[in-house]
Amino acid sequence: MKQSWKPGTMIYPLPAVLVSCGDGDEQNLFTVAWTGTVCTNPPMCYISVRPERHSYDIIKRTGEFVINLTTSSLARATDWCGVRSGRDYDKFTEMGLTPIPSAVVKAPAVEESPISIECRVRQIIPLGSHDMFLADVVNVLVDEEWINPETGRLELERAEPIVYSHGEYYSLGKMLGHFGWSVRKKPRKSKKR
Repeated sequence: MKQSWKPGTMIYPLPAVLVSCGDGDEQNLFTVAWTGTVCTNPPMCYISVRPERHSYDIIKRTGEFVINLTTSSLARATDWCGVRSGRDYDKFTEMGLTPIPSAVVKAPAVEESPISIECRVRQIIPLGSHDMFLADVVNVLVDEEWINPETGRLELERAEPIVYSHGEYYSLGKMLGHFGWSVRKKPRKSKKR
């Protein structure tokens, strides 16, 4: 049997990302789990942020941010940056993270992140408790450590990405299949003569 619960946001797990924003002396880093892809062509994504968060006004003013994917080694920083305010702390310094220049936007990227997705805000959509920053992806920085030099394939699984599920963080487990594996035709076995 299934129980009926009140309406809520129960789409789990979600990526737990570190979003960096600001320029010059005003840089901040905060954790977001409400993020995702909304379009492939043009490449677009979103983050949903409560207006009272310190970074909200920074992103609204600059119109830019960077989504930095997180890993098991970044789990503590990911949680800490989600419960501490940039009004009170320099989060990069406190967590020993390195802000590096992005290629296109002024917001910094996080050097320790395997992938940093540079975003430019297209639209701010007020939704209620959160506002959605709908953004164009203008560049992606990929750490060469996770690119197989022989095949050129990104092996993000080696970086041990983490997800957020109903108040807890998890590392990803074993691969169950690849896109289209459920309908892939199996090779025919040749008949022996």
